[in-house]
This record gives sequence, C-alpha cells and structure tokens, in this order.
Amino acid sequence: MSIDGAPENYSTENNGNQPREAKNPWVRVVVYTAVVAALGLIVWKVYQNQQLVKANNERQQSALMSRPVPVQAVAVEAKPMPIYLTAIGTVTPYNSVTVKARVSGQLLPVKFTEGQAVRQGQTIMTIDPKPFQAALAQAKGTLAHDQALLKNAQAQAARYKALFDAGVVSRESMEAQQASLGQYIGQIEADRAAVETAQLQLNWCSVQSPINGKIGLRLVDPGNIITANTTNLVVINQFQPIAVYFTLPEDQLPQVLAKLAADKKLPVDAFDHGQTAQLGTGQLLTADNQIDTTTGTAKLKAVFDNRDNKLYPNQFVNIRLVLENRPNALVIPSAAIQTGQQGTFVWVVDTDAAGKSVVHMQTVKIALAQGAVTILDSGVTSGQKVVVDGADRLRANQQVILSERRQQAQGGAAAATQGSQDAGQHAKKEQK
Repeated sequence: MSIDGAPENYSTENNGNQPREAKNPWVRVVVYTAVVAALGLIVWKVYQNQQLVKANNERQQSALMSRPVPVQAVAVEAKPMPIYLTAIGTVTPYNSVTVKARVSGQLLPVKFTEGQAVRQGQTIMTIDPKPFQAALAQAKGTLAHDQALLKNAQAQAARYKALFDAGVVSRESMEAQQASLGQYIGQIEADRAAVETAQLQLNWCSVQSPINGKIGLRLVDPGNIITANTTNLVVINQFQPIAVYFTLPEDQLPQVLAKLAADKKLPVDAFDHGQTAQLGTGQLLTADNQIDTTTGTAKLKAVFDNRDNKLYPNQFVNIRLVLENRPNALVIPSAAIQTGQQGTFVWVVDTDAAGKSVVHMQTVKIALAQGAVTILDSGVTSGQKVVVDGADRLRANQQVILSERRQQAQGGAAAATQGSQDAGQHAKKEQK
C-alpha cells in the first residue's frame, strides 16, 4: 500500500505543477516583446521629432541665408599716396660741443645770455688775461735780448773771418766764433716760439664758440678758478640742421638701401606723438654700417633743416620714411580688410544676372596700412565696392542690401586726403 500510494501522490503533485511551469517562459517573451516595442516606438518618435526640428532649423537657416544682409560699402579709390615705413626716432643735435677752457685761470663775467644763438668764432667767455699778458711780455723781452746778442755775435764772426783771411788768427778761433753765432741763431728761434706760445695762451683766454648753435645753461659761474681742459663751461648744440636717429627691422633695410642707392635721397617726415602735426621734412643721410644683433635692427640717420626750430634735442618723434609716391594708389578703409585661412581678403560687392547685389571673397596684397586707410598692391580695381561693416554675416554669393558709409568714410577720406597732400608735397620737392 505504501508503495502504491507514494507514486500516486508524487504523480498527482507533478501533474498539478506542470502547467504553471510551462506557461512562464511564454509570458516572459510576451512581456519583453511589448517592452521592446514600446521602447522602439519611443525612440522612433524621438528621432522623428529630432528630424523634424532639424528640418525646421535648416529651413529657417536657409531662409535666413537667402535673406539679404544689410552692409555698408565704399568704393575703392585711386589717388596719389606715399608708401612709407614708420619708426620711432630720437632728435639729436647735428653737432654738440662741451666747451672747456684751454688755459687755467679765473673766469671773468660771461658774454652771453643762456639759451641764445651763437655763431662760430663768437666770444662767449673770458679768462683773466693778465698773467698771460705778462708771460707774453717776458717772452718778447727775452727775444729782444737774444736778438741783440745775435747782432753782436754776427759782428764778432765777421771780424774773425777778416782776421783769419789776413792770417792774424787761427782757424780754430774763427770757427769758435761761428759756432757761437749759430747758438744765438738757435736761441732766437726758441725765443720766437716762446713768443708764439705766450701769444696763443693769451688768445685762449678768450673762449669762443666752435660751432653755430644754441648755447645752454652755464655750468660755471664767473669768479671761479677753472682748470685747462678739465672744467666744463657750457654746452652748445647745433639746431640747424638737426639730426634724427631711428631704427628699422633688418628685413626692411635692403629695400631702403636699394632706394637710397637709386634715388640718392629719400624724404623723411617727422610727426608728433599723436601723428597729427608734422614737425618737419628732411632727407635720409645714411644707415649704420652694422646691425644690432640684440634687437635685429639697423640704425639710420636723417637730417632736417629745422628752420622753425620745431625739433628739439632728445625729443621723441614718429618717423615716416617715404619709399615711393604712387600717383594712382588703390586706397580702401582699413575696416574692409579681413583675415582668414586663405589669407588677407575683402568682400567685394557685385551684381548678379538678376540685378541683385551679391558679394564674393577677394584676396588682396597690402602695401601699407595707414591707420584708417590701407593701400593695396593688388586684388581690387578702382571703383569696386568693398564691404566695411557687416562682413561677419557674409558668405560667398550672399545677397546684400547696400547702405553708404558716412562718418567712417569721411574719416578715411580725410586720412587719404592728408596722404595725397603729403605725396604732392614730396613730388614738388623732388621736382625742385
């Protein structure tokens, strides 16, 4: 019984549990499939929404890109302009002399007013001449004494010569008198040199200006005892002409030397700190014979006549070394210049087949940037319009709406006009 009952109970229990175990895997498959389908639907909806947003954005962007962009443009001008290099220069006296006395003595009242202009050879100071006058008188007295002795020696030599010819005295006696005569002649020469020296010392008591220039503040007051070749009395600087030293990078030196060798002279303009007032126009004299290895620059010297005394020693000025005066330089506002991977370029305004204003990118070569205006070597032609405002929103073949530039254009025109005037002035000077 126990054997038959056990299997029956075991069989009954297994038959009751078998349907639940068989149903569980199918339920899981159905649930997982539903979840995956729901997730897929959500992802598809999100992707579809993103594509719709992207398409809308592209349509909006395309609409914006096709919409004309308002810009300001000006025409490229062709006018006379100078091509120059800029540098910072230091004004230096053409000649500068520190005056010292050549004799020692007491300084008498000066004969100049501090800051006045003096001429070469003009007496500006005097040293007490009395000791030197006495020395000169003594030298002259010694000369007169020795001249009297020479006269007596000449007579003695003549007598001994006559006696020797008559056979009265020996040759030795005659030659001794002639030797004595030679000593007196030598002494006379020494006395004359002493007189000249004394006279020279007396002349040096009058301190004269060695150059034409402007005298500075006196360094010694009258009444002081000064020492020859030691005491500084005053400094005299030459203002007319005056020199200006400036430096240029070594890579600019070859073209400057080539132009200087060909033209023999290059105009140089000096401007104040703000580069608004022109202080003078001069000529490039020369360049130094070596390049400074610490800075990689070369020193150049220009000379100005400085007739109006606007240039002053140790003054800092802005230098413009004019290399060329172009009669038809291409001039545009500096605001039109753009820089990108393709180099330096401008946006040029054209007219398409439909008569609309569009822009294209044009690379240019810059000759010189002069603040508000830029001179070009190539890239555009006179009369073409270039964009000066609104360039950050442009692309190739972008349609634009033009508006004229006013204030900035006037400023650029003023700068260009000034450059034209400078070029005209240089051209007139070269013709003269």
